[in-house]
Amino acid sequence: MATETSQTLDRGLHVLRVLAGTQSGLTVTELAARLEVNRTVVYRLVATLEQHALVRRDARGRLHVGLGVLHLASAVQPVLRDISVPVLRQLAESTGCTAHLTVADGEEALALAVVEPSWTDFHVAYRVGARHPLSQGAAGKAILLGREASAHRYAVTAGELQAGAKGIAAAVRGVDGLEASVGIVTLGALDVEKVGPRVAAAAAEVATRLA
Repeated sequence: MATETSQTLDRGLHVLRVLAGTQSGLTVTELAARLEVNRTVVYRLVATLEQHALVRRDARGRLHVGLGVLHLASAVQPVLRDISVPVLRQLAESTGCTAHLTVADGEEALALAVVEPSWTDFHVAYRVGARHPLSQGAAGKAILLGREASAHRYAVTAGELQAGAKGIAAAVRGVDGLEASVGIVTLGALDVEKVGPRVAAAAAEVATRLA
């Protein structure tokens, strides 16, 4: 038996997807063409989404995703933490390194979950809420690798964010709408050939749990 769906809701979600993929915004006419519906339908959809701050108009009247989407996105963060922490804990305990889940926030990497191993004395000062450019550090570079069909399974860096710190991170791939990486960072010796595959496996496990 076919599942009943709401055509209006489906169109509204399609509006958000189309606008999210268009940096310069769209006019109502352009949006109607993308959706392949008439402008009257688009006017109604946009008016409803504007009331919930999910769509906004710029000074030229072009449509963009609204700030209301940020409130929805922030509600997802606790879910990501809950799902990833058990995987991070296992990774931290097995490697003796601080493990983390990092997400892309614009052109910055944002540490969303951090787990330190219980049996080591010294930990890298990497905390939830820490930010850095995607182009620096293993976590950000792994996210950038996730944007392309790269043969590299993980990114490896040394001393880019903190003197003496070494990091390995792998992209969380295959989760629609999410750009993230799982990684480890340490001030001690790091066997990349041994730890790298563990990091990649942890990233794959997070992706599986989110799918």
